[in-house]
Amino acid sequence: MAKKTKKRKEIKRKLLHKYRLVILNESTFEEKISFKLSRLNVFVTGTLCIIALIGFTTLLIAFTPLREYIPGYSSTKLKRQATVLTYKTDSLVRRLNYTNRYLDNIRKVLRGDIENNEVSRDSLFGKFKLDPSTVDLTPIKQDSLLRAEVALEDKYNLFEQNTTNTDFILFPPISGIISQEYDANAKHYAVDVVAPKDSPVKAIANGMVIFAEWTADTGYVIIIEHKDGLLSIYKHNGSLNKKQGEVVRAGEVIASVGNTGELTTGPHLHFEIWNNGAPVNPTDFIDFK
Repeated sequence: MAKKTKKRKEIKRKLLHKYRLVILNESTFEEKISFKLSRLNVFVTGTLCIIALIGFTTLLIAFTPLREYIPGYSSTKLKRQATVLTYKTDSLVRRLNYTNRYLDNIRKVLRGDIENNEVSRDSLFGKFKLDPSTVDLTPIKQDSLLRAEVALEDKYNLFEQNTTNTDFILFPPISGIISQEYDANAKHYAVDVVAPKDSPVKAIANGMVIFAEWTADTGYVIIIEHKDGLLSIYKHNGSLNKKQGEVVRAGEVIASVGNTGELTTGPHLHFEIWNNGAPVNPTDFIDFK
């Protein structure tokens, strides 16, 4: 027991034993600074310094941009930027796919080519058109009551307006004699209208010019995009009055009749109408006389 007590006193004496740290001038041996230290003070001071250094380093990394240089660490800003870039990339991909499909349609219009397996809207209507003779058109009681109710409401409707949609009225691009009719079986998706050379060619409706260039087969060609997926194409022109990107109004002069291109036999206008990627007969909508 006495040995243990003596050993403890010896350890305590060593820890609390004072040492003097003196800083001297090397030339004159003049004492500049002196410190009284003990082993316990040195241990405690060193431990506190290490803890303070660790805390300062942690704060420096956590609240400064230095944390972004730590492998495996991703800041909130970087995550937000990555998310935004992902959305932009996805939007660009969708836009690119839409543009490619749109350009494919324009390319088909210029070539006048349709794949065999492509089905037009008119063919679908013809296929699923019902025969009125097979349908029982005898009005039922509920139908008669509804008709009477609607008629009564219309009779006393003071705010009735004309709901006829005139936006789909198409103006004739030119007046003349049709030399070749629309023939889908022969892949002639247009009407050829004979007219004097340099006669003005007009836009059939409001729209924007999306193509106005020279082609070897059909000469000067101008294509106008209208609303609701409608395209009007004018080929074999003698000259063009509009450029790509210009907005035109219905009835505005956009070109002149010519005889340009390898596939022409005289001054005339080769005119096509495409609706949502499928050709339609222009004479169903326009009177060229």
